[in-house]
Amino acid sequence: MAFTPLILVHAGAAGAALLLGGITFLMKKGTARHRLLGRGWVLLMALVALSSFWIQTSGHWSWIHLLSVATLAGLARAIYAAAHGNIREHRGLMQKIYVGGLLLAGLFTLLPSRLLGQLVWHAVGLI
Repeated sequence: MAFTPLILVHAGAAGAALLLGGITFLMKKGTARHRLLGRGWVLLMALVALSSFWIQTSGHWSWIHLLSVATLAGLARAIYAAAHGNIREHRGLMQKIYVGGLLLAGLFTLLPSRLLGQLVWHAVGLI
């Protein structure tokens, strides 16, 4: 497998979501800026999750695609919670999606057996 335009879009959106999500978590909540950046983050996360379904090994999905399903379901639930004033649920879901859908999935992509992992570990000279 090579770095196709789809993989580059997927990785770029994930990197942007990692940065934007971090900024959004650090800022004051409930403001117009928070809502705007949060919407941008949700769109990036949806792009990351949806694009993953076209990134397959040997034409098959892997267990990591379950994170994409969970991310999409969590985003929908978090948006619903915020729209209905359940901010505690909204906050918890967004934190779980950030950790599980970005950080955990990102760590799995850095395994030496995965394309991005091979590139990174070769670049730093560890394999």
